Parts: sequence; C-alpha cells; structure tokens
Amino acid sequence: MTPDSTDFWFLPLGGTGEIGMNLNLYGHDGQWLMVDCGVIFDKNTDVDGEEIISHRPHIQMADPQFIAERRTALAGLVITHAHEDHIGAVPYLWRQLRCPVYTTAFTAEILRRKLIEVGLDGKVPVTIVEPNAHLDIGVFNVKWVALTHSLPEPYGLLITTPVGKVFHTADWKLDPAPVIGERFHQEAYQQLSEHEIDAMVCDSTNADVAGWSSSEASLYKGLKHHIEKAKGRVIVTCFGSNLARLHTIARIAEETNRHLGLLGRSLINMMSAAKTTGLWTSVETLVEPSHLGYLPAQTVLLVATGSQGEPRTALNRLSTNSFRDMHLEPGDTVIFSSKMIPGNERAIEAVIERLKAMKVDVITADESTLTIHASGHPAVEELKLMYSWVKPRCAIPVHGELHHLQANATIAKTVGVSKQLLGKNGDIYYISPVQGIRRNAIKTGRLGVVSKKEFVKL
Repeated sequence: MTPDSTDFWFLPLGGTGEIGMNLNLYGHDGQWLMVDCGVIFDKNTDVDGEEIISHRPHIQMADPQFIAERRTALAGLVITHAHEDHIGAVPYLWRQLRCPVYTTAFTAEILRRKLIEVGLDGKVPVTIVEPNAHLDIGVFNVKWVALTHSLPEPYGLLITTPVGKVFHTADWKLDPAPVIGERFHQEAYQQLSEHEIDAMVCDSTNADVAGWSSSEASLYKGLKHHIEKAKGRVIVTCFGSNLARLHTIARIAEETNRHLGLLGRSLINMMSAAKTTGLWTSVETLVEPSHLGYLPAQTVLLVATGSQGEPRTALNRLSTNSFRDMHLEPGDTVIFSSKMIPGNERAIEAVIERLKAMKVDVITADESTLTIHASGHPAVEELKLMYSWVKPRCAIPVHGELHHLQANATIAKTVGVSKQLLGKNGDIYYISPVQGIRRNAIKTGRLGVVSKKEFVKL
C-alpha cells in the first residue's frame, strides 16, 4: 500500500476516535511523514479510586507496525509540541522507526531528557526548528505555524505536496494572553486561506463545549483570591506540563509571601527544561521537598501532580498520608486547577473524599465562582473562527472520541466548509486526487510498555 505521485493521503494510527497516543501519517509519492508519536495512560483505579494491581501496562501507545515495515519510506517525524500524548512514545518506538526527528527547542529539550532514560542520548538525529520555519522533509514541504496552547512552543503544520495542501492544527486554542509565549495572530491563519488548503486536520477535544476557552491569564485573579483566603498550606494541583500555570502560581507565591514548592517529577522536569531553554522568567528559587515539613504552614504554596486521581502521584500520596516529606493538616487547602477528564471521575472523587476526611478544604474548578482553570483546546466559537479564517475545502476532525469528531464536523459545515470526513484510526483519508475515506484500510492496535526497552501487543 504505497501512495503514488498523484496521491496525498492521511492515515491516523492513534488519536482519532480517542483522546491520547496521537500518531499520524501523511503519504505522497512513495514516502511517509509522521506527525507526533504519543502515549496514553491506562485507567488503573477501581470505583473507589484505589489502584488496581494488574499486568496490563500503564503506559500504552499506538502500534507502529504499518510504518515500521515501511521505515525506509519514512522521511521523518515532526513533533508539534511536548505533551505526552504527542511526544511520549518516541523513546520507545524510535528503534523501530530510525528516522530523523524535527521539532522546536523546548520540545527537543523535553525529548532529550526522555531519550536519556532509555539509553538513546545522542543517538537520535533531532533537528531543532526555528519558529515559522519552512523545511523540505523528503517529498513534503513543512511550514511551522505558531499557535497558543497550554505549554510553550505549540505549532501547527502547513504540509504541502505538488498535489495537495493540509493544515494540521495539532492542539490549539485562541488565547490572547497565554502568559508564556506570544498571543495568537489572526493574520497568520487568514493567510493560510491564500494557499487554498485542501484539508484541515483539526483538534476536536472541546468541540462539544459552547463558547470560548478561558485565557490562561484570566486565572490569576481566581487563584490569588483562594490562596490569599487560605489559612494553612495551599496545594494547587494541575497538569504537570502546564508551564503557564506554574508561572502564574509562582507570581502569586511572591505576592502572598509564600514559599513555592513543586511536588512531582513531571513538574520539576518541566520547569528545569524551561530554564534550560530560557522560557522560565519567574522565581529562581524553590523549596526542596525535604524542607517543607519545617516551614510554618501559612507560608507554604505547593504545586502537585495528581489532578486526575492517579495513584502514584504526589496529591494521591498526600491524601493517604504516605508522602515522605510532609503531611497535610486540618485547615490546609487543596485547589484543583484542572478539568476532570472523562473516565477519571471515580478516582478524583476518591481523592477529594479522603482530603475532606482529613478536614482539608477542597476547591474545584466547577465549584469556584472565579475561573481557576483554562482548557488548552478550542471550544465551539474558536473552531468556527479558525475554519472561517483558513477556509479549507475539507474538514478532518481528529483528537477526540466519536462524539467530539461529530461535533467538530458539524461546526465546520455550519461555517461553510464544503466537505467533512469522519473516520477513525486505520482509515485512509484521501486528500488528492479525490477526497474520500477507505474504511479499515490498516489494522491498528496498541503496545504496552513493560520496561524502558520492552513492550507487548495488547
């Protein structure tokens, strides 16, 4: 199954019909271009939020067998940003792919740290791409298009071949004040329409959410309000990759005379990578976790992993009094600056119940009268605007479950996009010469990570 010089194909192996483990392929003239290579984390808690002891691997990723068998035709892998569901599988799968990798400086730094863990430091050819760059990768011309999201350096891709053009959005939102990085530029997206885009492959995560996503900068007021009111320690839990949220919390720590501490490996690694690449401009000093137990409670502001109730995270261990360096006390406050991902409700509720039993005050984004969480994905009005600016001939919704994809397709139709292609992993989307879908063209599946160098088919 090889595209010829008249073909331009899109083939998702992961991330279409589900949220997570994005792995996308574009095919033209005998070659393939991979966009993103991520993981998903298996649900491993029971109805009470307790960890399930099972042999099913926690870290999972799309099975790359189709492209691994054709790796001599794989021109390269482009990583759009540093979230786990876009970058996390690279250290495990690169030995099967053995292709050059292209990404921006911050994402490259996150990848470098992951490659060290699996013994691939210095062995993977990574090209660091400048903002708004144009590169020829095999038969594909790729232009990086700046976006806003919930971490630094998110990019969409304008992928051009002699027979067709695609705007691959990856993850995005329209944030006028993203805290870290530049605001979105409407003109850049409107200019894409001049290219006569054949298809826009678009993020669907919040396609069923009315209105607009909140700006990252808008959270400062609400977070500061709750932190100022708190009497004891304050623990804010959020997604570990959200560097902008960390920046806001660090600013509030300074303004409220609290010591800032980070609990969780992913948080610490994210800040370290940001410092290395010059993206961290807030407080330079953090309290070591081992010192936290000695500080007066009212002087402590912590950011902790575990917003989804994951069993091995800092917040979960705090809720069970099993965190080594510090215990929570009555009167402390935990703020959930996060969205509840569907499927995690039971685990999160179990953590909250344990915290409340300890007489800890709990504030969630749904209960707060002020905004304390902002999604990194576009809601309905943002999707309408992007489609109206780019004016693609066809909409290809990805990055979502079926109902998200359907909602995205409906939005595209309402703003005049003439064709919408709804499919799933393993379908081949024909972009040129004729647009359409070949259903179930490729067998897809998952691999589970057993160790740093070993994984199994699921």
